[in-house]
Amino acid sequence: SQFTPGKNFVGTGGFGPWLVTPDEAPGIFETGISTRLNGQEVQRARISDLVFGVEELIEYISTFTELVPGDVISTGTPGGVGAARKPPLWLKPGDAVEVEIEGIGILRNPVAAE
Repeated sequence: SQFTPGKNFVGTGGFGPWLVTPDEAPGIFETGISTRLNGQEVQRARISDLVFGVEELIEYISTFTELVPGDVISTGTPGGVGAARKPPLWLKPGDAVEVEIEGIGILRNPVAAE
């Protein structure tokens, strides 16, 4: 499907200012992740809810792009995506999106016009 490739094109995706490796976050798969749009929670799930395991994801993603040490794989979409909402909820310039992983931190990004 297009969902995983769409999150993993070479040179895309905003991260930081820090990353946490699995050895720095024991028990990460039992951790919660949430997304807020302009301060309102729109998604919440546990990382253990992933349909495919890490090994399966690496195998699949390597079929459409080269993976090298240090790469980050973006995956997973908790319920609550904008296209599935009634009415749909789309990001627009001026919005702010926050993704929080319990015990690790919050990544906040503004939405800008193309």
